Amino acid sequence: MAYIKRAAEDTAARVSKMFPVLLITGPRQVGKTTLLQKLAEEHKEAGVERKYVTLDDPDARYLAKHDPALFLQRYSPPVLIDEIQYATELFPYIKMSVDRSKRKGDFWLTGSQAFRLMNNVSESLAGRVGIVHLLGLSDADI
Repeated sequence: MAYIKRAAEDTAARVSKMFPVLLITGPRQVGKTTLLQKLAEEHKEAGVERKYVTLDDPDARYLAKHDPALFLQRYSPPVLIDEIQYATELFPYIKMSVDRSKRKGDFWLTGSQAFRLMNNVSESLAGRVGIVHLLGLSDADI
């Protein structure tokens, strides 16, 4: 299936340049990961290599939950962490990392369970995260 350029791509790219953490939220299967992987591919062509890890992977999730410091050593920024709601234990460690580096766009996150996730994000990463809500294909996308 061909990639459909999303109207939210430009917004996500701008937010990534403004904040150390970009969080794309929305229901399952609306294209959050696909959108960020497409942006990462474009950045790779410009020389920025971004790691990718999904917390759908039980081993990655276990490491993130039980040893967040080691997880962030293994998946150091710039990184795309998919399904962050499965390991909110990472938030304080992400905060420490962005406070040390002060680099914009180091962490790209996706999450599907908006309410619980938003409470944790707003407490842990206040002022450090730009949030983009992605829904299904819009008229502009189509």
